[in-house]
Amino acid sequence: MKRIVCILLLLCATISQAQEKYFEREVSKISKRIESIAKEQKDSLKLKVIAIDKRLEKGEITKSTSDSLKKELAAYHARRIEKLVSEQEALLQLLVQDKTNGKIASSGEFDKDYNEEKTFTIGSKTFIFKDNEDYYDTQKEKKEAREKKWSFHKKWNRRTTSQFVFAMGINNTLTDNNLSTLGDDYQTWRSRFYELGFTWKTRFTKEPSQLYFKYGVSFLWNNLRLKDNQEHVKNGDVTNIETRIDEMLTESRLRHVQMSFPVHLEWDFSNNKTYSDGRKRDVTNNSVRLGIGGFAGFKLGTRQYLEYKDSEGVEVESVQYDNFNMNVFNYGLSSYVGYKDVSFYVKYDLNPLFKNTETRNISMGIRLDLD
Repeated sequence: MKRIVCILLLLCATISQAQEKYFEREVSKISKRIESIAKEQKDSLKLKVIAIDKRLEKGEITKSTSDSLKKELAAYHARRIEKLVSEQEALLQLLVQDKTNGKIASSGEFDKDYNEEKTFTIGSKTFIFKDNEDYYDTQKEKKEAREKKWSFHKKWNRRTTSQFVFAMGINNTLTDNNLSTLGDDYQTWRSRFYELGFTWKTRFTKEPSQLYFKYGVSFLWNNLRLKDNQEHVKNGDVTNIETRIDEMLTESRLRHVQMSFPVHLEWDFSNNKTYSDGRKRDVTNNSVRLGIGGFAGFKLGTRQYLEYKDSEGVEVESVQYDNFNMNVFNYGLSSYVGYKDVSFYVKYDLNPLFKNTETRNISMGIRLDLD
């Protein structure tokens, strides 16, 4: 129990540190967006002023009309800066309020289309200004303008995201792939597994969709507790389960730690956000998710813990360091289904747990995928 508490405390500390880093990163992003808002609006105003000057040079408008248009545009972009900056300040305030709840405010509302058409009327004449490529004289300038225009959209429409993974549940074995053998040798509820890791989730298509390739790395602690005063005994190339005669065991646990590389095909049924101009933004971990795949890995270490009282009544704790003829490399199938960050998780080894046996490890439990 002490070990479980330590693991949970370590998990809480890790999640807290990750949330703190994420919070600082989000604050930095909002600060950069505020700077970008001012620059975008100033650049847009500059382009429009250049266009007005060109019309003035061609004699299409008078000097008085030109001055009036420039004042009108300056006032409009000042209002735009004030409005957009206030939205980001509100987002920052929401971010601070939600920090303690582990919820980070969405900044997707910033990803708006700046190619809005604005109309200005001076006297009897109406002028239409667009933040498009008409103000650029060369193909190079047009290309730079397009790349700049979509930079924020690309930033918030990443094709690959990352998650912190924690899973825990019951761990046991099957013999000859027979489900009826589950729990024959090992205690069902006291044999548990714990998993910590990171995954990356990449969209198959360039545009937002619901199909992803998910891959990562994990560390697993698999525990198997024997029934009926039994222990694992290594006899040459064979590991047997034998009953201890001299003492009554209060603990008989075999733990094997492994490093695993999971790969899944994930369907994420979250509804992607669609903007007024038809563009879509990828939204993940916000609805039902289904993952099917497998894993491959290798064992980092195996040990057996035995606790009992000897003939003198002295409590003895014994730790046996050995591989107990376990296969070093392992591979298998895994799947999960859930809603948002929480999933029901099952994984099954295809290769035997011990050499010269048909005993295979199976685990099932709860999995958290935290963005």
